[in-house]
Amino acid sequence: MNIPENLKYTKDHEWVKIDGDTATVGVTDFAQEQLGDVVFVEVETEGESLQKRDVFGTIEAVKTVSDMYMPISGEVAEVNPKLEDAPETVNEDPYGEGWMIKIKVDNKDELNDLLSADDYKNEVE
Repeated sequence: MNIPENLKYTKDHEWVKIDGDTATVGVTDFAQEQLGDVVFVEVETEGESLQKRDVFGTIEAVKTVSDMYMPISGEVAEVNPKLEDAPETVNEDPYGEGWMIKIKVDNKDELNDLLSADDYKNEVE
């Protein structure tokens, strides 16, 4: 299982990468493995300001449909356009090309509530 050290994580299996005031968010390798083959990703919140723990979209796999939650508060500034035609990218490259959204961060202090790679590893083991 791949858990990059340079990212932050949620107990809901999202990862967060911070670059200035922008946070890139996706689902973890563990999550995509548990879901199985991803067949559809729906995010209709682009341009909306959402609070931490609000649902920003859904991910559909052969086995199930799951909500995806905002790891921090902010505006959904961008949705990964690649996922519309190639949702399987989430399975192939969850930490790279398979990212879900980019958030314009409202409150950087909320980042302190996220899990480190070691903490997340302990969650899923």
